[in-house]
Amino acid sequence: MPAEWEAQAAVWLSWPRRHATWPGNFRPIPRKFAEIVAQISRYEAICVNIERALQPGALRLIQHAGADLSRVMLYDHPTDDAWCRDHGPIFVKHRHTGEVAALDWQFNAWGRKYEAFARDNAIPSLVARSLGMRSFANEMVLEGGSIDVNGAGSLLTTEACLLNPNRNPHLSRSQIERNLRDYLGVRQILWLGHGIVGDDTDGHVDDMSRFYCADGIVTAMERNERDQNYRALRENFDRLRSFSTLGRRKFQIVELPMPRPCYAKRQRLPASYANFLVINGAVLMPTFRQPRRDAEAKETLAGCFPGREIVPIDCSDLVWGRGTLHCISQQQPA
Repeated sequence: MPAEWEAQAAVWLSWPRRHATWPGNFRPIPRKFAEIVAQISRYEAICVNIERALQPGALRLIQHAGADLSRVMLYDHPTDDAWCRDHGPIFVKHRHTGEVAALDWQFNAWGRKYEAFARDNAIPSLVARSLGMRSFANEMVLEGGSIDVNGAGSLLTTEACLLNPNRNPHLSRSQIERNLRDYLGVRQILWLGHGIVGDDTDGHVDDMSRFYCADGIVTAMERNERDQNYRALRENFDRLRSFSTLGRRKFQIVELPMPRPCYAKRQRLPASYANFLVINGAVLMPTFRQPRRDAEAKETLAGCFPGREIVPIDCSDLVWGRGTLHCISQQQPA
């Protein structure tokens, strides 16, 4: 599995359709997706899983948002929800031939937290068929947001998610690690602990710690000792400092601020600047209408990704669905 900053052929999204994902706040969501499509289309192709009946309305919004329509492709792939990072294929690339293939893991709606997920679970095979590429199925439940790779043999994940019995109760830790090694081409699994408050995925790593280069990790840190996230993020930071690359060098650790707590109907939301998306020539960064912290996060990511434009996108409404930019997307390597 290539690192996210390597060359991409396209980014995949799944168009939002389930109103209950954003309870009481669905109305701005299709326009926000259209804005994201338009931003990505400035840099590369954008592919959207969307059932045919929804395509005309979506296309109008995408056109109104100013997208480069020559780079936008809609596929008649019906979905249950919009979280393409988790139900979409994870793409891998052959080291020698350059062939790109799709991995078809099982998806069970984050431990069967939601009833409908059969259409989401079918997306990897549909995408592979539409692209005419080979796919490899694995019976293990795995969501794309639960892992992050550096393209040089290392993988970040969390015990809270991958070892949760609501995913793969029949698999041991060593069996899960073997699947990750065999299918993703990684050599070491770096385990973090718990995720952030409000994350209904049981602790996806893409809300906390991300590789920004082969030997660098940017990680969310909470400065307020009274905040619910303080202890978990501090413990993960301590683990990160103990990790080494395959070349036995310590990783460079960059601290990324957390936004002030965001709430919807008195429930804490998993707002995090770590849920950014790296694309060709740019990094799409979630913001939360907090000018000072948004600006600090942008400056931090600019230091991690020199030469790429940092594109802030207001995700204050999007995070009501308990995810932002990385959660809704999946990159396809070139």
